[in-house]
Amino acid sequence: MASEKVSTKIGMAPGSLVYVGEEGAADICVSIIQYSRDRYTETTDADLEACRQAISEDSVTWINITGVHDPDLIGRLGQMFDLHPLVLEDMLNTEGRPKLDDYDTYLFAILKMIDYDPGQNRLDHEQVSLVVRPGLVISLQEKPGDVFDPVRERIRKGKGRIRKLGADYLAYALMDMIVDQYFLAMEQIGEQIEDLQDEVIEDPGEEIVQTIHQSRSRIIFLKKAVWPVREIIHNLLRDDTDLISDDVRVYLRDVYDHAIHVSDTVESHRDILSGVLDIYLTTVSNRMNEVMKVLTVIATIFIPLTFIAGVYGMNFDYMPELSRPWAYPALWAVFLGIFAGLLVWFKRRKWL
Repeated sequence: MASEKVSTKIGMAPGSLVYVGEEGAADICVSIIQYSRDRYTETTDADLEACRQAISEDSVTWINITGVHDPDLIGRLGQMFDLHPLVLEDMLNTEGRPKLDDYDTYLFAILKMIDYDPGQNRLDHEQVSLVVRPGLVISLQEKPGDVFDPVRERIRKGKGRIRKLGADYLAYALMDMIVDQYFLAMEQIGEQIEDLQDEVIEDPGEEIVQTIHQSRSRIIFLKKAVWPVREIIHNLLRDDTDLISDDVRVYLRDVYDHAIHVSDTVESHRDILSGVLDIYLTTVSNRMNEVMKVLTVIATIFIPLTFIAGVYGMNFDYMPELSRPWAYPALWAVFLGIFAGLLVWFKRRKWL
């Protein structure tokens, strides 16, 4: 369905508001968290007008919108906070690539938030859009449930630096949670790959190939999600924008290191999976070779036996051995002798 939506946008003017994503998306929910050093308020099930009224110069406001499938709502959000039409278009396109855009008065970032369920062997992902300006962070996600609860708890309890620093630190905290989720997913996928390595040697069934390909597709997706995050954070560190303070840049370097670590882990897991697939193919090939070797040995043993049986099966009137009383047991003795001799020879040649 997403590809059909993309195709309908072809030929439209830049900034056209068309939702690109899964049908049957979650109901739209708006929550507002406003805080300062000594004050904190939280509002759930808010509306856009409440978002406008929540803006204050002496506090940080975090507006989180769940559900981005309503172009009309996104359009009104853009008018309310003076967002560029291209930003609104990217918010509605959940198939977009992670990126960072600097619009002088605010920053706009797109990231991919993931959730890996090892029990169901399923990797879910959704797009998260961030708008960062002094005193304000707007986050948009496709569906309920996210990885930001630890950030919310730190704000509620006033733990750490989050209540002491500005909106740029809040944006850092959200990006840090997204990258940490990459770590968790990679650890769980890494454990699955280790199990695959053992299984592919002990019992290389056909279902292992499907599991390997599923793991490779997840690794490829994670690579596509992580690499742009490195670029995003690198650009934030390199850019001279006043929207990111020097205090926050220190923490962004830590997230950048984490992103590099995840990228290296992704590459390592991809190489290991390629090795696991090679081991599987080699193991299957070796087993097939063993089967072919046994069949070849059996065929080789029966070649002389078949020849002798064929000779005495010819329809000649006079074959002197056929009239002898010892001919039949003698033939079996020859058969058994050839059979035993070939087995001994194969053993010495280490073909058996």
